[in-house]
Amino acid sequence: MFSGPVAANAYYSLASDGVPDTIVLFGPNHYGFGSGLAIVNEGAWRTPLGDAEIDAETANQILRESNIVDIDETAHAREHSIELQLPFLQYLYGSSFKFVPISFLMQDLESSREVGRAVAKALSGRNSLVIASSDMTHYEPQERAEQKDRLAIDAAVKLDEELYYSTVESRRISTCGYGPVVAAITASKLLSAKEGRLLCYRTSGDITGDISSVVGYAAISFVKD
Repeated sequence: MFSGPVAANAYYSLASDGVPDTIVLFGPNHYGFGSGLAIVNEGAWRTPLGDAEIDAETANQILRESNIVDIDETAHAREHSIELQLPFLQYLYGSSFKFVPISFLMQDLESSREVGRAVAKALSGRNSLVIASSDMTHYEPQERAEQKDRLAIDAAVKLDEELYYSTVESRRISTCGYGPVVAAITASKLLSAKEGRLLCYRTSGDITGDISSVVGYAAISFVKD
């Protein structure tokens, strides 16, 4: 009820942009299980809207391009950050797409950049999409959360992953998926993205009316033109 309406802005934007053949999904590992950077390279994930097929070819290409990503389903077993994106994608595209999930327990700047570079190489010249899943500030008063989150958003829309990372660190922004965002910015730039656009920003306080302790959410697109 909090993040869904914000995420819908991103998927509304995608709805008019054609159907990708493959989608790489980045998300944080909230539970600490499994490898630091974990990919799944076979099978399918089931949601109430049906099965979403893993793109084995792309997953294996990413593995060839990076020495720090491991095959590990354990990291994904309880994690929600990636699977929550699948019903949106299935609503838009049905079963016409394949996807690759990569879970980030390890979220340092250079590791995240390496994943982004590997994904960009694997997707070069292809009809593809990269998505990063993350909340923003957690459990702070709304005014403070908005101030912090705007700083991170400003860095992201500049397509400056180093500024984004340093802003999150220096301002102690409690965003859970900063590594996935760094990887997405890195990959997007290498895949010819020229501009970032803020589509929507809201907090949980905008839904509940309780602004004493909120979580922030943003939908941002990285586009070629």
